[in-house]
Amino acid sequence: MAAWSWLLLLCFTVATAGVLQVRAQPDSNGFISIDCGLPGKTGFVDDKSKLSFVPDDGFTDGGACRNISAEYITPGLGKRYHTLRSFPDGVRNCYTLRSLVSGLKYLLRASFLYGNYDGLNKLPVFDLHVGVNYWTMVNITGPDDAVIVEAIVVVPEDFVQVCLVNTGAGTPFISSLDLRPLKNTLYPQANATQGLVLLGRLNFGPTDYTDIIRYPDDPHDRIWFPWVDSTNWNKISTAKKVQNLDNDMYETPTAVMQTAITPRNASTNIEFSWGPVPLPNDPTPGYIAIFHFSELQLLPGNAVREFYINLNGKPWFLTAFKPEYLYSDATFNRNPYPGYSRYNISINATVNSMLPPLINAVEVFSVISTATIGTDLQDVSAIMAIKEKYQVKKNWMGDPCVPKMLAWDKLTCSYAISSPARITSINLSSSGLSGEISSSFGNLEALQNLDLSNNNLAGPIPDALSQLPSLTVLDLTGNQLSGSIPSGLLKRIQDGSLNLRYANNPNLCANGNSCQPAKKKSKVAIYIVVPVVLVVVIISVATLLCCLLRRTKQASMNNSLKPQNETAINVPSNSGYRHSSSLRLENRRFTYNELEKITNNFQRVLGRGGFGYVYDGFLEDGTQVAVKLRSESSSQGPKEFLAEAQILTRIHHKNLVSMIGYCKDGEYMALVYEYMSEGTLQEHIAGKNNNGRYLTWRERLRIALESAQGLEYLHNGCNPPLIHRDVKATNILLNTRLEAKIADFGLSKTFNYNNDTHVSTNTLVGTPGYVDPEYQATMQPTTKSDVYSFGVVLLELVTGKPAILCDPQPISIIQWARQRLARGNMEGVVDAHMHSDHDVNGVWKVADIALKCTMQASAQRPTMTEVVAQLQECLELEDRHSAMNDTNNNFYAGNNIDTNSSYNMYNIDQSTDVIQSSTTFEIEHNFGRVPTMAIGPAAR
Repeated sequence: MAAWSWLLLLCFTVATAGVLQVRAQPDSNGFISIDCGLPGKTGFVDDKSKLSFVPDDGFTDGGACRNISAEYITPGLGKRYHTLRSFPDGVRNCYTLRSLVSGLKYLLRASFLYGNYDGLNKLPVFDLHVGVNYWTMVNITGPDDAVIVEAIVVVPEDFVQVCLVNTGAGTPFISSLDLRPLKNTLYPQANATQGLVLLGRLNFGPTDYTDIIRYPDDPHDRIWFPWVDSTNWNKISTAKKVQNLDNDMYETPTAVMQTAITPRNASTNIEFSWGPVPLPNDPTPGYIAIFHFSELQLLPGNAVREFYINLNGKPWFLTAFKPEYLYSDATFNRNPYPGYSRYNISINATVNSMLPPLINAVEVFSVISTATIGTDLQDVSAIMAIKEKYQVKKNWMGDPCVPKMLAWDKLTCSYAISSPARITSINLSSSGLSGEISSSFGNLEALQNLDLSNNNLAGPIPDALSQLPSLTVLDLTGNQLSGSIPSGLLKRIQDGSLNLRYANNPNLCANGNSCQPAKKKSKVAIYIVVPVVLVVVIISVATLLCCLLRRTKQASMNNSLKPQNETAINVPSNSGYRHSSSLRLENRRFTYNELEKITNNFQRVLGRGGFGYVYDGFLEDGTQVAVKLRSESSSQGPKEFLAEAQILTRIHHKNLVSMIGYCKDGEYMALVYEYMSEGTLQEHIAGKNNNGRYLTWRERLRIALESAQGLEYLHNGCNPPLIHRDVKATNILLNTRLEAKIADFGLSKTFNYNNDTHVSTNTLVGTPGYVDPEYQATMQPTTKSDVYSFGVVLLELVTGKPAILCDPQPISIIQWARQRLARGNMEGVVDAHMHSDHDVNGVWKVADIALKCTMQASAQRPTMTEVVAQLQECLELEDRHSAMNDTNNNFYAGNNIDTNSSYNMYNIDQSTDVIQSSTTFEIEHNFGRVPTMAIGPAAR
């Protein structure tokens, strides 16, 4: 066995190491390649494949870096096998791979080479899990045997965890871990509830044992092992390209399909077999086989090659297969065949065939269930944040609650058949916690019992704890908390729904009155305070007199311009604003004559929207403004005007367009805004502004973040909250510094968080391509309707394309992007005008945020608060990328005003260092049995 392993190890070349800073995100291909146990922060780039390998720092917080024994480091051993990470502590230890696309299909591959790293010569056996589902058992059979395991799974979230589980048969370890995105159309047998585990993947026809095919010949970096046996079959090959059929479900690379085998004796069959690999819960698992065929010889007009495939003497398929010339095709079973003690495959020619059978390649998979769902995602996010804040070690690895036998220490969970597990109890008493109480505890909505006693927690008790509907016991005894107990908690104590324990917190008080320490009288204080007060009074009086004189002078100057009627704007009772029946605007009030002067008789049009035209204007002090004048044919009437006017007088945020004043002079109605010199976001995406120059990725990110902050303020900072209802790229404006501001509030509506979850309306408003389908169906907009529209804007920023495309038929940008991202085709999605000035990981993350925002069901969409937080992370990621590359992406420097703006605002490595000893294909020859490491068919 050792000799055979040595032979295969010599087949593999070592990648020349470059230097790469470690990143815990996918590379430009969406690949993650981890050299486990590699110390430090730098990795290497393979000189053949150019794939980047990174250390595992940042992917896991357990285990120890170890080196294999020097006797096992041979010239043919790949660099990734020189080190490993060992996990002597804890039952479950996990790697977390982030920045993925939820719902996408991924290939996961892990490799293990023991190399007697611990000097014990004890070969371990342990389990491997993908997420909360069982993957496989890793059985190390020799110190120099490398074991490779591979799975194809659909990832339900934007991250996936690979966990090593100690079963009591030795210390788990891992040498390397790879992740590769796949198109969702590939391997249809893998879906949300079922994954595929590779048994073997063979390429028939090579003449060299080292001729292993992987990336870049296979863009998906699958590993195709050769089988060479010139004694028992003939090789046929071609130098011509073998093409994949349309909608090919496997996309077998042409390098694999350019070779095939036929029996040396044309009258015999191709035969091979494999035995099942027993699983803990299934001693005789079933298998899915995929047979790849292509005709490589141009046959004469009357020649026929067709054949049957048989399993254990019975037809695999009832019909014969006829390979097509230079086209890759496959036959396969969608569901695993029942467990046989052995799988014997025979490929034999039909009676009409004039040529012997052939085969180019084969893949065989067992099936695992991925139907088990993990803990509620909000609970996971909250407890992960708590773990990070307090650096909790314990056994807090993997999913908090699932599987039950591996649930975290000090946590109690509830389990339901049809819904995710929830965290109901946390006991962190005497755990050495310090700092403030994390607000993340307030996101554990199913929490019933929280024990934080006997730690060193300081600061106030967060009011968020009073919002936990199920919380019945809260123990804060023995900390250094200060301030008052939140009124919400006091109310819960009074009504008997909460047992709060807070003794031995010297600076904590039960009511506001006792929180103010008594102040001693001091003559020194009097000597200091009295003179200061006198000075302040004198200054205040002087200031007041100056203001009165100035106001009198201004009134006399503007008396002829100031209107003498309509001191208030009456708001209709059905306008959606409950807190006031009338609105007294505090902004400047203009007459129509003043607007004529400001706009030079409405000479220059900036844009046009549903309300009317927008004109360029200048105030008396030279301040440039935009004047939005309602036209008689406007689709928006006085109601919308009043709504926008009222909203803009009471909202103030750096990312919302400010109103300078208004006009309601008889039949004339207008709003006067701050001037946004760089026009609309839509113009910049389309390259219509700034002489056709396009936004850089960092500028797009910052604009997205600032726009999100404006919407988040409308949803959470206003009282009552506001739903914009017409979020789109033309309603996001940019100033000279390219700072983004939300505009056009004429269609906005208020709602009350305490009573309403939505707003009832009789009319559907919004812009095609941006309208929330749930709102469209129910006529009840929510804040999640704005989230949906903002997700469309994010996709526009990523792709540079409009909300509705002609492709060639009209298609929404959401559907267009989902189709491509599902295939892992980020290059086909990202705006080519950005060139390569961006970190692809950040683009992936923003695209993922956009897809989550545009989920069909509003409950599955994030809040704007969550979107803001995620976009901030993306901007930080881009900043790190920019700093690393020392590039300056800010091409919009200075005051670059385009006076012709239409201003429509108001409208893996190549080295063959792999050994697949876990495969159990067996070949019978007349001279005896080939060792298990050998994989391939036999001709008879």
